[in-house]
Amino acid sequence: MPESAISRRSGGRAQQFFQLTKPRVVSLIVFTAMIGMLLAQPGAVPLEPFVFGTIGIALVAGAAAAFNCLVEQKIDAIMLRTKRRPLPSGAITTGQTLLFAGAIGGVGLVLLYQLVNPLTMWLTAATFVGYAVIYTLVLKPLTPQNIVIGGASGAMPPVLGWAAVTGEVSHDALLLFLIIFAWTPPHFWSLALYRRDDYAKAGVPMLPVTHGDRFTRLSVLLYTIILTAVTLLPFATRMSGLVYLACVLVLDAIYLAYAVRLVRRYSDALARQAFRYSIVYLSALFVALLADHYLAL
Repeated sequence: MPESAISRRSGGRAQQFFQLTKPRVVSLIVFTAMIGMLLAQPGAVPLEPFVFGTIGIALVAGAAAAFNCLVEQKIDAIMLRTKRRPLPSGAITTGQTLLFAGAIGGVGLVLLYQLVNPLTMWLTAATFVGYAVIYTLVLKPLTPQNIVIGGASGAMPPVLGWAAVTGEVSHDALLLFLIIFAWTPPHFWSLALYRRDDYAKAGVPMLPVTHGDRFTRLSVLLYTIILTAVTLLPFATRMSGLVYLACVLVLDAIYLAYAVRLVRRYSDALARQAFRYSIVYLSALFVALLADHYLAL
């Protein structure tokens, strides 16, 4: 086989393994973990826990995503948005996925234990179990509240980042956890609304499938109101100041407007816009927290 063909084949295979880690999801996980690290210190963050904490958390998050793909490959093969993933498309085998997830997850945990601290390693391992096992294997196929209960695992990254730098979990770290925990239901239910036919076909009991669109839209509005209240807590507890408050009021107003419009004038296009905004919203909120943190020094 020509060298160029071998290179293209190996590059393609590497890309398939990379896709198993759900890089867009993991990038948001790593981003919020890094913000957690930076918010944990009043000044400069020690380089070693910052670098190796980031790498370790990213590797374990990628392993959890790959394990999720492994467990859900039959469902992914049915759903339109996931049928081209490496496992259902046949580009990667089950054995290769299991080996890959074990390898990168194991390396990540060792890095966290040896070069960061044991607390971060154990919290990250618990997060892996919460997402890959409790959410994927137990909650998702059994209850429409899967995303509410399972959201605890997705809310852990800033806590992991905080622990990596400080070796402890403070009440401020738990506020960051609470923000993502409250954000998760309206974020995922917006996606579930315009992908409800996919979930129904795959037999996944997401809220629009089990309780209908209107109930789901009202739930999005309710949880967005809860999220708005939760995002004011950093200011109320003096974790952040006026810069954060000004930013979050604008972000919350836009998110609430989307939620109200979903209830009053629903369309799949609007649900898609709300889902996309939710990602921008969370990223901008954490940037606002970080900007306020450093401007206050």
